[in-house]
Amino acid sequence: MISTRTRIAAAVAGLAAVGATTVGAVSASAAPTPGVIQTSHLTIASAQKAAQAALDAATKAGQHVSVAVVDRDGNTVLTLRGDGAGPQSYSSAQQKAFTAVSWNAKTSELVGRLQQAPTLKDIDGTLFLAGAVPVTAGSAPIAAVGVAGAPSGAQDEAFAQAGVDAISR
Repeated sequence: MISTRTRIAAAVAGLAAVGATTVGAVSASAAPTPGVIQTSHLTIASAQKAAQAALDAATKAGQHVSVAVVDRDGNTVLTLRGDGAGPQSYSSAQQKAFTAVSWNAKTSELVGRLQQAPTLKDIDGTLFLAGAVPVTAGSAPIAAVGVAGAPSGAQDEAFAQAGVDAISR
């Protein structure tokens, strides 16, 4: 069985072949020690701040959502399931965040890329629906915030963006 990371690497290569631009999951800064790669990561405090800001934005808009923050490797750092959020929203938020960090793009942008490479949707753990925004350091993704549960992906994405924006405050 092919690992998820191998599938993601293959998909990123496939996107490059069709002309899509990605910085994505392969970016890292050079390290002073040969054979070592240094990467940046979002602190737990920043992840909590982002998740709470996204949930607060949704609550203010009267929406019941779940929020997930994943690290640069797509591993879940934390999730918040808002009061009244649907049962599907929890895993959907995680999958959206995983998808955004994997390709260093908002999931609303990635939906359009499916027309060029429709098999991307077959990669385990991904969800190509609007609602997640990557967090970057320089041009490399270091995390992503995913939101699910609002009536539209555009609303989910606006709440995720509120979370990302809160990190810099």
